Amino acid sequence: MNLRHELLKITNKAQVLRIIKYIGNDATKFNDLVKLFLNGPYRLAQRASWPLTVCVEKNPELAKPYLKLLLQNLKKEPLHNAVKRNTVRLLQYVDIPGKLQGLAVDLCFQYLIDPKEPIAVRVFSMTVLANIAEDKPDLKRELLLVLEDQLPYGSAGFISRARRTIKKLNK
Repeated sequence: MNLRHELLKITNKAQVLRIIKYIGNDATKFNDLVKLFLNGPYRLAQRASWPLTVCVEKNPELAKPYLKLLLQNLKKEPLHNAVKRNTVRLLQYVDIPGKLQGLAVDLCFQYLIDPKEPIAVRVFSMTVLANIAEDKPDLKRELLLVLEDQLPYGSAGFISRARRTIKKLNK
């Protein structure tokens, strides 16, 4: 399969699922997808973001060698919302190593508190932060304060996720 060609042809879920099936848990094929995602032109990165996320959701270990690159990619400007959304979404499914947690926390807090960010980016950031904060009392307290502060201004989706996250953090 010519992955680049197939990604550019994506117009529906069936095509995305075919790419996901092709990649499976094959690290070499996943590497090819990550390269296209990180180094491809704007449209290719956008199209690669959905299959990339689903592959990581199904096989989180595939993302481990690329976490630093994926996090650094979030600092690029301009960044398409699909790229940002799907990168933060896939971070929900992986254990972020300690040396990368600071960068992940900084990026996710920026997204969480920015009302101009799409709701999906904000709620995925919330979950990533909650996952990292599980064994970090100071971060947990900070996240709880931010969530309580953001609740009155959130959309229905934001409020729902924030309430579940607050409940989880208070256990």
